[in-house]
Amino acid sequence: MNLHEYQAKELFRAAGMAVNPGEVARDPGAARSAAERYGGSAVVKAQVHSGGRGKAGGVKLANSPEEAADHARTILGMTIRGLTVREVLVSPIESIASEAYVGVLVDREGQCPVFMVSAEGGVDIEEVAATDPKAIHRLRVDPRYGLLPHQAYWLATRLYEDPALARQGARAIAQLYDAFVANGASMAEINPLVSTSGGRVKAIDAKVSIDDNELFRRPDMAALRDPASESEADRRAREAGLSFVKLDGDVGCCVNGAGLAMATMDLVKYYGGEPANFLDIGGSSNPDKVVAALEIITSDPGVAVILFNIFGGITRCDDVAKGIVEAVGRIGIGVPLVIRLTGTNEELARGILAEAGLAAVSSMDEVVEKAVRLAG
Repeated sequence: MNLHEYQAKELFRAAGMAVNPGEVARDPGAARSAAERYGGSAVVKAQVHSGGRGKAGGVKLANSPEEAADHARTILGMTIRGLTVREVLVSPIESIASEAYVGVLVDREGQCPVFMVSAEGGVDIEEVAATDPKAIHRLRVDPRYGLLPHQAYWLATRLYEDPALARQGARAIAQLYDAFVANGASMAEINPLVSTSGGRVKAIDAKVSIDDNELFRRPDMAALRDPASESEADRRAREAGLSFVKLDGDVGCCVNGAGLAMATMDLVKYYGGEPANFLDIGGSSNPDKVVAALEIITSDPGVAVILFNIFGGITRCDDVAKGIVEAVGRIGIGVPLVIRLTGTNEELARGILAEAGLAAVSSMDEVVEKAVRLAG
């Protein structure tokens, strides 16, 4: 679950971090009033769950309250990467001497948090990694001990030569880790962490993603979700209990099990195709879940074929087949549907599909190759 910048800043502020102030505005008048309180000049920033806001025109500097209102009027309602801007954050303009990047996320391979820092802040970290990978410094954190003071200071010295700034940077890095752990985050970053002309280090941007698996025990975090900032497909997938990630290809994938879903997408690419999504329906044979999955996939106009890949272990293939038949009967699917069912009760499942005019194969290579071919 992603948080808005203003929500993430509140988590950082609660951890003791120096964060620049800001007010959320949902109309130009509120933006004007906020700018007046900050002395007239302000930065107006779109609040959407997306990077690249500045490049999209969603971050603007205002030299007067009226200009802040004009910027808010322009930004509110604009679309950034498919998301509509419904609120802006108005903050005072800082006198910036330097910009740095600090982030911490879960390292799945190392099974621990890992810090990434760079003295080149204010730009996408992916851009830095592509153009100057040596500018990024990494540190894995042993979760048994947490981030130790000397580790935080070492990271800060990658950002600042001035010992006074390094000490402040180390404090901010330690506070970022505290916020990351305390709120069940999977990622937390500051970009940029700035040093001001007055010699202060503070966070003027914030980005936090909360691990969905933490939400059941953190109702305070779950309450921060903004459904209006999710895409329609993401919202429907979440409500249906599906794991879904939109991709850019044309082969819609509906699979049970995350590992099989990843293998399916790999095979699609192996045969020259491009997956349109990652969608894991889990071990469910609930027809409503299958209907939701197919509705999500078919809502993507770029999908040219739907690939159903089911391995029946605990899940019975005949139950899944019934779900597919019911789903096909309940919604209109205007693209070819290719099915692989193998495992428990697969022969019974093929019979159920055959009665509905559908066919299934047991070979994964065969079904994927066919799907790629039909996608053209």
